[in-house]
Amino acid sequence: MKKLILLFIPFICFAQLKFLPKKSIDDCIVEHTYYSLSYVEKHEQAEWVHYRLDPKRVLMNKTSEIDRETYCKFDEKAGSALHSDYTHSGYERGHLVPAQDMKMDSISVREAAYMSNISPQKKDFNGREWRKLENHVRSLAKKNEIYVTTGGVLSCDLESIGQKNKVSVPKLFYKIIYDDKNKKMTAYLMPNKKVEHFKNYRVTVDLIEILTGIDFYYELDDILEEKLESKH
Repeated sequence: MKKLILLFIPFICFAQLKFLPKKSIDDCIVEHTYYSLSYVEKHEQAEWVHYRLDPKRVLMNKTSEIDRETYCKFDEKAGSALHSDYTHSGYERGHLVPAQDMKMDSISVREAAYMSNISPQKKDFNGREWRKLENHVRSLAKKNEIYVTTGGVLSCDLESIGQKNKVSVPKLFYKIIYDDKNKKMTAYLMPNKKVEHFKNYRVTVDLIEILTGIDFYYELDDILEEKLESKH
């Protein structure tokens, strides 16, 4: 029986990820099987989601016959917003962890559809350069294992949508990609609107930390962290 338990635990604990952002007093950390997130109740969305992607998972996503669940579901762990909060709002239900990255099995598909993984995004943003950036991330993961951290920049001056829950609408979204094997880190910060060429929005992680107040990749050696996070 002990052997069975030891084999089973690693499978159910994918969410025990390396390089999670530093926890603050107000964080509500939710661990799902394939990704973790920090849910902010007053904004009714995650301030960050964090997951691992590698060549094997990208291949599984490409060949998977599992259908994407298009109806986003309430996340009991996070106490998330509702699908109806976005109805007739003028904003799409934008996935922070892309559904395309979560097609390994029925569990990953279901978890990608949680409302805790959703943030209001303009159609011309979600379906254009942001999607191209997501495709770029998958192309990187075809070569090496990477870690991806994504979220909207949340602040007190944001407009909100929703009848039952007040869901803040981020003006900016960020994505940080870290290749631990090659010690490479890239980051993007994009406005929530139609833009041209996502590569024009590459920034330092230091800038994103200033805007969000979040300490990313603090587990790295201090010298390496400073070098990577200050590089454009």
